[in-house]
Amino acid sequence: MNQTFSDSSQIVIVSTFSELVTTDFKGEKNALCWYRNLEGDFKDIVSKLQLKENITEVEPQDLLALQLSYQGNIAREIILNDFRLLTDFGASPSLNLLKCYERDEEFDFISTDVYSFHVDRSPIATDTFLCTYHGAASDIVANEHAEQKILIPEIREKLAALHDGPSEEFENFLKENYFDLHYQEKPNSIPTNLGVGHLWRLAVDHPKQQVPPCIHRAPIEKDGEYRLLLIC
Repeated sequence: MNQTFSDSSQIVIVSTFSELVTTDFKGEKNALCWYRNLEGDFKDIVSKLQLKENITEVEPQDLLALQLSYQGNIAREIILNDFRLLTDFGASPSLNLLKCYERDEEFDFISTDVYSFHVDRSPIATDTFLCTYHGAASDIVANEHAEQKILIPEIREKLAALHDGPSEEFENFLKENYFDLHYQEKPNSIPTNLGVGHLWRLAVDHPKQQVPPCIHRAPIEKDGEYRLLLIC
C-alpha cells in the first residue's frame, strides 16, 4: 500500500467498487480510494487515440475500434469495466484524452482554473469520481492545510475593488464568479498525489454533505505526454 495514502488523515482506502460507493464520508475523511495495481498497457491506448482538441472525449466505441496489443487490450477492458460499474451505479463517466486545460490568466492575484486547488460544488447530492490511467495525476490536500483564497486579506481587498455593486452583494459576487471555490496551500502543507490506476471518490460541496468538500487540483502535464482520465 502507498505509504502516503495510509498516512493521510483525509483518505479511506477500500478494496472493491462496492466499498467505494457505499462507504460514508466521516469527519476529516473526504476522499475514498479504491486502491489498484492495474495490469495492461494504457500507453498503447493513448498512442492510438487521436487528440482533436486540448481535451478530447473518448467514447467506449472509440476504444473498441482501436487495434491494440495484448497488453493494450487488457487496459481497454479495465477502462470499459470501470465505465460499466460507474454507469450501473448511476453516474455519467467521461473518458478524456488531455493535452492541457484552459488556463485562467485574467487576474494576476487569483486563479480560478483547475490547476488551482479548488472544490467542486453541486446543487444536488453527488460525488466526484476520477481515475488517471496514464500521465500526470491530480493532487488533493487536507482541508486544514489550505485556506480559502477569498479569506486572504490582500486577495479579498483586490476582489472588493473588482466588485461593481453594493457591499451587501459582495458575497454573491464571489460565489457567482466561483472565487469562493479556490484555495491556497498553507506553508509546509504536503499535498497527496492520487497516483495512476486508483479509482477515487471525492466529497463535493452540496446541501446534504456531512463533511468538508475535498480540495484538489489538476497536475501540470508532462511535456509530450497526454493524460488519460476517467471522470464524473
